[in-house]
Amino acid sequence: MEETLQILQENLGQALLDTAYMVIVSAVIGVVLGTLVALLLYLTENRLFTPNHALNVIVGFIVNAIRSLPFLILMVVLIPVAQFLLGDPYTPTGGAISLSIAAVPFFARIAESAFSEIDPGLLEAAISTGATTRQIIVDAVFPQALPSFIRGVVLTIISLIGYSAMVGTIGAGGIGDMAIQYGYNRYETGVLVAIVIILIVIVQIIQWIGDAIARTVTH
Repeated sequence: MEETLQILQENLGQALLDTAYMVIVSAVIGVVLGTLVALLLYLTENRLFTPNHALNVIVGFIVNAIRSLPFLILMVVLIPVAQFLLGDPYTPTGGAISLSIAAVPFFARIAESAFSEIDPGLLEAAISTGATTRQIIVDAVFPQALPSFIRGVVLTIISLIGYSAMVGTIGAGGIGDMAIQYGYNRYETGVLVAIVIILIVIVQIIQWIGDAIARTVTH
């Protein structure tokens, strides 16, 4: 018990910081780029805007291809990319690269679904007033999709927390790395239990905050 407490005291703080770094960086990149991809899919599929079947199919295929890969396989495939960019892929930044590439198509489909739920009648009314595509997106699409959009962000963050633990298994740092090094390799069951409890608490807090924000912005 004393050894478990010592391990947690010496390593937990840095592990949480590394995990937070990977999740925050990949979540920001995933949400920003994923939103752009979602808008491209939405605009090229919706008859009210600029339908382009060929472009929609190509972008959709790329998104689905990346999403179809199990994360562990995607992570291994991306190791050479991280090594080329950073020199050492086995760092929190290297883990953030893998997480970001996984997050973009994941969030893109969530955001596209949120946009697709918007009442077409609202869009037709906006178009009839002479509003530009940019105005419709900013003043109609995003406000209406915001509750689902926020829940999608929360879902993405929670998924990235789980993925970050897997990234840690290859030495990228964070909670997963700590769980493997101390909980598994050194047979410190107490460390594994503590990490599981911490992850559950973190996920519950994030979900509660996300639901509260989504309720606030629901029209």
